[in-house]
Amino acid sequence: MEWLTWRFVVHYGLHFFGPLLPALFFPKGRRLKAYWIMLATMLVDADHLLATPMFDATRMSVGFHPLHSYCAIAVYVVMCFLPYEKWHWPWWLRAVGIGLVLHILTDLQDYTLWM
Repeated sequence: MEWLTWRFVVHYGLHFFGPLLPALFFPKGRRLKAYWIMLATMLVDADHLLATPMFDATRMSVGFHPLHSYCAIAVYVVMCFLPYEKWHWPWWLRAVGIGLVLHILTDLQDYTLWM
């Protein structure tokens, strides 16, 4: 396989299979929901619609698109560690935070390893 095919396989493999491992750390009855929630965080790529051109294989999305900005990433990281149970907040917010951090890491590796 050529490198472009490998890049595609690794990128989307991480987007779809990366959330499986952290989903296992959620309570047994919430694992599948946590996985689907983390998959749904791929909707963060909607901010690509604001860019011209929408897709540029040579552009790093981290730090460029609004939902991939460093401020947004800081919020995503904080979401992973908040005491949701103590504050009586919904458990799925942590899954959203983890999914967003995994998404950003996947996009980061896509640029740093393949460009």
